[in-house]
Amino acid sequence: MELVEAIRTRRSVRKYKEEPIPAQTIRELLELAVWAPSGMNTQPWAFVVVEDREYLKDLSGRAKTFLLERLRMMPQLEKYRSMLADPGLDIFYGAPVLVMIYSSKASTTYINDCSMAALNLMLAAWDRGIGSCWIGFASGIGNTSEVKKELGVPEEYALVAPVILGYPAGPANPVQRKPPRILNWRK
Repeated sequence: MELVEAIRTRRSVRKYKEEPIPAQTIRELLELAVWAPSGMNTQPWAFVVVEDREYLKDLSGRAKTFLLERLRMMPQLEKYRSMLADPGLDIFYGAPVLVMIYSSKASTTYINDCSMAALNLMLAAWDRGIGSCWIGFASGIGNTSEVKKELGVPEEYALVAPVILGYPAGPANPVQRKPPRILNWRK
C-alpha cells in the first residue's frame, strides 16, 4: 500500500475478528512506531502490549467505572454516560491487542512525540491489513498507580496513547473530510 493510500483509507476500527496478531507482526509495528520524530530526538516512548483477553475485559470495566465516577469533573464526557454505564460495552471492542504508549514526563514534548509514534503504529498496521483505534476512554485508568503497578510501568510515566489492534471484521466505512481550513497564508 502506498503511503497516500494508507493515510486516506485508514479508519478507526471498532469491530474485530478474534484472530490473534502474530507476535512478530506486533514487534514489527512497534519498530516502525519508533521511527516517529521526537523533540530533540529524545524518543521518550515506552510500550506495554496486552493480549490477555480477561485482563482487557476487566480493564474495560474498571475504565468505565473510573470515568463514570469522574464525569462531574469532565462535563465534555457527560454525553457518554449511558454508553459508559452499559455493562455490555467493551471499550476495547474485542480487539486482540492493546498497545499502550507511555512516556517519562521528563521530555517536554512527550505528548506530541508519543502521539506521532501512535500514528506511525496505526498507519503501519493499516498497511498490513490490521485495524486500529485510539481508545481515549482507557487513558484515565491507564494512568492510575494501580494499573501502572500491574503492568510494570514506572510511576513517573504517563499513558499518552492506548491503541487497539486487530483484523477488521468488515470493511471500513468511507468518510468525507473537510478541505483544509487555512487561517492565513502569508507571503
